[in-house]
Amino acid sequence: MAKTAWVFPGQGSQSLGMGMDLLDLPLSKEKFAQAEEILGWSVVDICQNDEEKLSRSLYTQPCLYVVESILADLLHKQQKPDLLAGHSLGEYIALYVAGVFEWSAGLRLVKRRAELMDSAAGGMMAALIGFDREQLDRALAENADVVLANDNSSAQVVISGTPEAVKEVMSKVKTKRAIHLNVSGAFHSPLMAAAATEYQEVLASVEFQAAQVPVLSNVDPTPSTNAGELKQRLMQQMTGSVRWREISEALPANGIERVVEIGPGNVLTGLIKRTCSNLALENIRSAAELPN
Repeated sequence: MAKTAWVFPGQGSQSLGMGMDLLDLPLSKEKFAQAEEILGWSVVDICQNDEEKLSRSLYTQPCLYVVESILADLLHKQQKPDLLAGHSLGEYIALYVAGVFEWSAGLRLVKRRAELMDSAAGGMMAALIGFDREQLDRALAENADVVLANDNSSAQVVISGTPEAVKEVMSKVKTKRAIHLNVSGAFHSPLMAAAATEYQEVLASVEFQAAQVPVLSNVDPTPSTNAGELKQRLMQQMTGSVRWREISEALPANGIERVVEIGPGNVLTGLIKRTCSNLALENIRSAAELPN
């Protein structure tokens, strides 16, 4: 069988109604109930009825963790991945699937991460599509208050920093499209340092196990199963760049022939296709797309 990687999308992939076809499955009922106990609110209610809340980091991140991890558990009964990766929040589901921490411990981490990121203020993020990489690198090098937050593909990146700095870089770089992102803060940048420091205390209290499947991390796209290394990488993630283009390149370099994106939307398979066009790409967005 083809060597397979499972990848998990992050914030921005959420959609109203996601996970609702999982409600009648016994495994899902248990997880949704457990999530309500941990979070103090219902993932089902928000995914079903509240688009406004679902677009807020505070709710988006736990909802994605719950829905994607349930889909992964169901797929895991039939298949096993050879490599795992997740985009930003998606890295938490990758680590859970790898057996690095218990499901409830992962959800508690995601809950605290979402709270801290939701309360971040004073920053801005923007997506740039179709741009000159050298021009962008030069503009970023000239301004210390803005960084490359998501290096998604050769044609799409996200920059993050102070509003003034982000606008300045946008004015200097010619793009096909530039979109201000509707987020509360400058995620994946040094402006998240205070939140990251507070988060590290929570992260330090969770015991990590060696991964049963190698994981490519956002801040270091090399496969690792080492518990301490994976925790260290996760600690750096809130202020570090998401190196998704390099993760995409690492897939065929590690013998991967097939990639399955587990979760709503098809953002990651789209990005991977731009970087590595020869990989077989699949999506599991709902129970209906799980193998029979």
